[in-house]
Amino acid sequence: MIGKLYICATPIGNLEDITLRTINTLKEVDLIAAEDTRHTIKLLNHLGISKPLISYHEHNKENKGPVIIQKLLDGESIALVSDAGMPGISDPGEDIIKLAIQNNIEVIVLPGPSAFVNALVGSGLSTSRFSFEGFLERDKKERKKQLENLKYEDKTLIFYESPHRLTKMLEDMMNIFGEDRKVSICRELTKRYEEYIRTNLKEAVSIFKDREIKGEFVLIVEGFKGEKEEINEYDNLNIREYVSKLMRDGVSKKDAIKHVAKERNLSKNDVYQEVLDIK
Repeated sequence: MIGKLYICATPIGNLEDITLRTINTLKEVDLIAAEDTRHTIKLLNHLGISKPLISYHEHNKENKGPVIIQKLLDGESIALVSDAGMPGISDPGEDIIKLAIQNNIEVIVLPGPSAFVNALVGSGLSTSRFSFEGFLERDKKERKKQLENLKYEDKTLIFYESPHRLTKMLEDMMNIFGEDRKVSICRELTKRYEEYIRTNLKEAVSIFKDREIKGEFVLIVEGFKGEKEEINEYDNLNIREYVSKLMRDGVSKKDAIKHVAKERNLSKNDVYQEVLDIK
């Protein structure tokens, strides 16, 4: 018989936040595939569970994915865990799940903790419609493009961010979304020093400018509340399309670059690099 792949959510901070079903599954499977075996062994020791482990993470998924699939095809049952929360959310669990489905292997998802759900529910912002964006691109130009594309999204927006990029991310959001846009900044979720900072983007930038920043962050950002008619014909264009449109309308390339840079809160050089080949 073909084995089953169990997707097991693990605590995001407080070790008590693990379900009985997950504990029993970890006891019963033949093998546990872990994002970081050193981290997972601590959880297993806490639970009094001893099981073989195999590492599966972003940097070895191309090699380890087929190995795990073959073990499942050979009849082994395997639990997939990440360092914290639900596997498959902003981690390579997504890839092994796809591989399993492609190979007609049953995938069983066990409900449990997920940082963005806690952060969203505790934010005080609308939970009726939301868009999970996870980590944006590290490159500042690409990040600004992504934020520009989300400027008029009316759903509540959810982002993950690391401590060393948090301040710049908040500044970019303030410049693109506006100073008054509401935001809930969440850190240390479920831990002793859990913190929610519910404010607007201008105040958020001020708060974190001179503060020591530690921990992983979840940002919950209010959706766009303006009138749709405020959006002009250029707002849905990317940088290249915007410059090209202005040039077709008779604006010189130099002036088009200057205009787009001002409108999109970008440097002229950033815009110039995007449109080098446009004549």
